[in-house]
Amino acid sequence: MPFTLNSARNIFPNTLSANAVPALITRFNQLSAEDQLAWIWFAYLEMGKTITVAAPGAANMQFAEPTLDEIKQMSFQEQSQVMCDLANHADTPICRTYATWTPNIKLGFWYRLGEWMEQGIVAPIPEGYKLSANANAVLQTLIGLDSGQQITVLRNTVVDMGFDTSKMNNLTRVSEPVVPPTEMSKRTKVAIAGVTNPTVLSYMNLLNANDFDELIKLFAVDGALQPPFERPIVGKDAVLKFLKEECPNLKLAPERGVSEPAEDGYTQLKVTGKVQTPWFGAGVGMNMSWRFLLNSENKIFFVAIDLLASPKELLNLAR
Repeated sequence: MPFTLNSARNIFPNTLSANAVPALITRFNQLSAEDQLAWIWFAYLEMGKTITVAAPGAANMQFAEPTLDEIKQMSFQEQSQVMCDLANHADTPICRTYATWTPNIKLGFWYRLGEWMEQGIVAPIPEGYKLSANANAVLQTLIGLDSGQQITVLRNTVVDMGFDTSKMNNLTRVSEPVVPPTEMSKRTKVAIAGVTNPTVLSYMNLLNANDFDELIKLFAVDGALQPPFERPIVGKDAVLKFLKEECPNLKLAPERGVSEPAEDGYTQLKVTGKVQTPWFGAGVGMNMSWRFLLNSENKIFFVAIDLLASPKELLNLAR
């Protein structure tokens, strides 16, 4: 076989991803728990001026409601301790419960806590509180990123909280209600300048339609998907689980691409465009690329999704 997973990851090596995002998250993780919580509060206040956070759906929040109700009944001191425990990855019942939630549930949990902090139901940041110099430097760096990178940082700062799942035996992930595929009559089709490959076009169209059961059929048995800044997810079962948990209601808007033949009948393609998530306003699009490696049967052997370093990278289709 001409390609391994490691060699597949190196197709289109000139793609410049937004390395400022994982670097900033690393700096955030080095802050104290108190600074992390204050940083999240100030970041959401600051980003709220330019980025609209969407209210979570009731279906997604049903799993978080018991924990939220428990926190609501606590004293301010106890509430503050819970949030510090989450930031410190403490081994507590709430931190273990939090660890089982999907990213969308975690985002909804913090959205609700933010609302309650504003309303005085949950312990607010003390009036006149000032960020430490380190936390303020991290916040200023965040403000300097483009909006797509900002929302990725905000998402990942809360997604990584809670108890370390690698230390949990028999982890059972809480599953949100399955998002039904869009009715056939309401589906739209993308057009990608420079790309006519039916597998790539179907990948975009089926993902936009939340039709994950059909989408996974485009993958080879040993196919892999690499999300931004993460290691590849290998195998159709694992990829399908990821798609259903993390990709409902995404809106992909691919714009242009390039296709090149590779060894032994393989084909490599790079597509660039934008993605909108259901959690942020329609005006916020993340600049993305998709790097596909298709086998001789036109099945997806590998696809990497990259958050791009800058808008001008949308035009960078060089090999």
